[in-house]
Amino acid sequence: MTGHNIGVVTSVRGSVIDARFEHGLPPLNHQLLTGDDNRVVVEVLTHLDMTSIRGIALTPTQGLARGARIVDTGQPLKIPVGQRVLGRVFNILGQTIDEDVPIQGGEWRPVLQPPTPISQRATKSEVFATGIKAIDILAPLERGGKAGLFGGAGVGKTVLITEMIYNVVGQHEGVSLFCGIGERSREAEELYREMRDAGVLDNTVMIFGQMNEPPGARFRVGHAALTIAEYFRDEMRQDVLLLIDNIFRFIQAGTEVSGLMGQIPSRVGYQPTLATEMAELQERICNTANGAITSIQAVYVPADDFTDPAAIHTFAHLSTSIVLSRKRASEGFYPAVDPLQSGSKMLTPQVVGERHHRIAQEIRRTLATYEEVKDIIAMLGLEELSQEDQRIVYRARRLERFLTQPFFTTERFTGMEGRMVNLEDALEGCERILNDEFADYPERSLYMIGTIDEATKP
Repeated sequence: MTGHNIGVVTSVRGSVIDARFEHGLPPLNHQLLTGDDNRVVVEVLTHLDMTSIRGIALTPTQGLARGARIVDTGQPLKIPVGQRVLGRVFNILGQTIDEDVPIQGGEWRPVLQPPTPISQRATKSEVFATGIKAIDILAPLERGGKAGLFGGAGVGKTVLITEMIYNVVGQHEGVSLFCGIGERSREAEELYREMRDAGVLDNTVMIFGQMNEPPGARFRVGHAALTIAEYFRDEMRQDVLLLIDNIFRFIQAGTEVSGLMGQIPSRVGYQPTLATEMAELQERICNTANGAITSIQAVYVPADDFTDPAAIHTFAHLSTSIVLSRKRASEGFYPAVDPLQSGSKMLTPQVVGERHHRIAQEIRRTLATYEEVKDIIAMLGLEELSQEDQRIVYRARRLERFLTQPFFTTERFTGMEGRMVNLEDALEGCERILNDEFADYPERSLYMIGTIDEATKP
């Protein structure tokens, strides 16, 4: 480390480290090293005066004391990029954590990058097909857009995410990137095994800022994932599917960092810079002439309060909301997408076409009517409804079953062969059910099938 700017640690408060540099201040966001064997990595967040900086540690600071030597590496925090990162698992420092050969040398890029200028973005709205009926019909994703995936524990978020990765690898020949912000190490390890067993790991990169890591690491891991995604989009000209779990924990990490840095909190205790920090991350997700980064973000809504500042600022960036319902999961409807609560800005006649828009509206109307009369059916029986309402109920029950789908990634557990359904086949099936073509078929014939033609097979 000779020739580098060397300073002295003047204070250590948890993850916050102050240091004095007599021979020139390290620039903001530069990476500093201190502690035994330079194992403590610090990012410069602010300049306190002409000789002092305040930074946040990205690694544990145990054993670090005042008076310790601190070295400016002369560069910002970087992450490895290129084809070599496929199939690997990283932490925020670009170190591999999958017990395989470490990645050294080659191209490393700074974690923090400016968003793509508006002049270089693609302006047309395109639908990003997933091959999953319930999503493609009722809540289509935007290519280069951001979708929120809402749902509690055990309703199938991870299974849905894994299936989307499987479909993207097979259909778009794209790259998938999984970014775990504040993930439990158990969840990360389970997901790694599921992806490996499903055969999608070779076209996937995983990067984690785990729950037990300092807030600085969790705060920057989303940016690190985007640097890798931007490389595949801009240099390799590939479409990238970026999955973030959980975007709320990014906000939480920012709140911790802000508190540690001594900033005065704003509404509900959040950091005063919440909107800016969120925008810095989200604005990097977009499509250009080269390719697109399409993002699906798991969103935790604190105490189910949709007026919480974290929820409001997240919603402002989303183009699609996919809501998973525990009730539907308990009834055996997988994927457990709630057709009445999920929605998309893409679902307009100008983007998806008149026919798709009309069918989606008709499905919603049918299912909403069924929801309204469920109490009457439970108390008095189906016979008490009018003839028209009875027909709507029959249609709704068949639609509910047709919107289920066997997944490739769950074949080993269910014994059902996975299905990927293109949008045209999915729309045709729903249209034929709405036209009462399947009124004489048993409901179970439409459950867990791909295209509608499978229902007619003996």
